[in-house]
Amino acid sequence: MLKLGLIGTGGICHSHADGYRQLGDRVEFTACCDIDVEKARRFAEEFGIRHYYGSVYDMLENEQLDICSVTTWNSAHAECTIAALNAGCHVLCEKPMAINAAEALAMQEAAEKNDRLLMLGFVRRHGDDAKAALDFYQKGFIGEAYYAKATYLRRNGFPGGWFGDKSRSGGGPLIDLGVHVIDLTRYIMGSPKAVSVYGATFDKLGARSELSDGEWNAGAAAPVFDVEDLAVAMIKFENGCVLNLEASFNLNSKVRENRVELFGDKAGLSIDPFELYTVVNGHIADIAVLDRPNFDFRRDFRREVKSFVDSVEGTAKCIAPAEAGVELMRILDGVYESARIGKSVDLS
Repeated sequence: MLKLGLIGTGGICHSHADGYRQLGDRVEFTACCDIDVEKARRFAEEFGIRHYYGSVYDMLENEQLDICSVTTWNSAHAECTIAALNAGCHVLCEKPMAINAAEALAMQEAAEKNDRLLMLGFVRRHGDDAKAALDFYQKGFIGEAYYAKATYLRRNGFPGGWFGDKSRSGGGPLIDLGVHVIDLTRYIMGSPKAVSVYGATFDKLGARSELSDGEWNAGAAAPVFDVEDLAVAMIKFENGCVLNLEASFNLNSKVRENRVELFGDKAGLSIDPFELYTVVNGHIADIAVLDRPNFDFRRDFRREVKSFVDSVEGTAKCIAPAEAGVELMRILDGVYESARIGKSVDLS
């Protein structure tokens, strides 16, 4: 039985805990910690955890743990992950891996030094849509992918709290939402490296916290909002494909979208809805996949956690390794730097 420690007991930690709970006696809920020790106490009570702490270091010093989930705010990912790895734990770290590539690389190096698994919480990789898209791509149905679109737009969807505080989040919708669709696009294409980026960020609408429509928006005044509300980018990969990215917390648009599209010389592929756009017998054709492969939040968080435990136990190969997180952070650093200087950035 693997002894589990949960680091950071906010909202997303509940999804991790739910996933571990499905694994029954394969995992023991040993301890949890949070800088808000009262929150840690409540979480421990909810999930039947014997020990709770106000410090990750206290928890790691007093408990003999095998695995940890890191679900803190973004700026604490690196410190907590490295501490857990140095204590001999395998770690599942929520996305984004860190707030910059330098931190991400230090995390990867700590995993390698301690011979521990560091898996990233790229939950979209565990969806039926990702599995089906990867299969179509690998079997050549798309052909050579030369253009892609990754869109994660909210009309009024700032989550509130620390997500607007750059010192803790590292950024706005690019680092929170864009992470998902950039990573999913790379995953489907076999994880090519980015060679250049051009990006722009905007803060025109701010938090819009006074407007609540049930779409993630917390509906309360943001204590801090010093991040972008919209990010756009063009990302060129070593395989020649160019990705057009859009990510927003708030945008005056009728469309609310969470979608990835790949365009190849044999067919185009859309996720949500899952369709192929191609030519059949000399005719332009749209092909709907009738079993509708999709992403399901609860189901796929459970899959992600199971995949982590399976990988730790050696019965499966990790599909979201540390190097994927490092590359993603390298791309995000490039987009933010391009937005800052107003011209493209070479990543090669």
